[in-house]
Amino acid sequence: MPLKIALFASGSGSNAENIITHFANDEKFAFPVIISNKQDAFIHNRAKSLGVPSFTFSREDFLKGEPVLDFLKKYEIDCIVLAGFLLKVPEVLINAFPNKIINIHPALLPKCGGKGMYGHYVHEAVAASGDTESGITIHYVNAHYDEGNIIFQAKCPVLPTDTPDTIAEKVHALEYEHFPRVIGEIWG
Repeated sequence: MPLKIALFASGSGSNAENIITHFANDEKFAFPVIISNKQDAFIHNRAKSLGVPSFTFSREDFLKGEPVLDFLKKYEIDCIVLAGFLLKVPEVLINAFPNKIINIHPALLPKCGGKGMYGHYVHEAVAASGDTESGITIHYVNAHYDEGNIIFQAKCPVLPTDTPDTIAEKVHALEYEHFPRVIGEIWG
């Protein structure tokens, strides 16, 4: 019986698509549902093209936690992967899935993490910091933004000529290369 993983996404869903296609021929993993907090997020288009049902929960229902937990139980979900999901995961979900929720952050935590540090904001902070490297951090989710135990990090150089956009390109390449592999390693 495959491990059933729910993907949570708030935006375009490129990481979610990369994960699903990576495991398309792997019978050990199944992705029965995608959850979003935004009805108009492009992830719903990707989900449809991938043949995966996607659902939207309001911010209020998501933060309550129980409506999402009940939904996940119907799909017999074993684990959760946050693939560009912007809401804080409520404690009811963290308690129901201990060490079974992982997130990817587009920087080398603990740098450039915390509330409000997502997407382009992270790359702008890296560019402004003068740091000579950035990268990705895959970590377990706990009750605090970007503070869960680190599972994996990968680095890329940040050159003096880099802009937030060029840093983002380097980081996205690391996400696509490593996120599916790390999922397979920790839950395979």
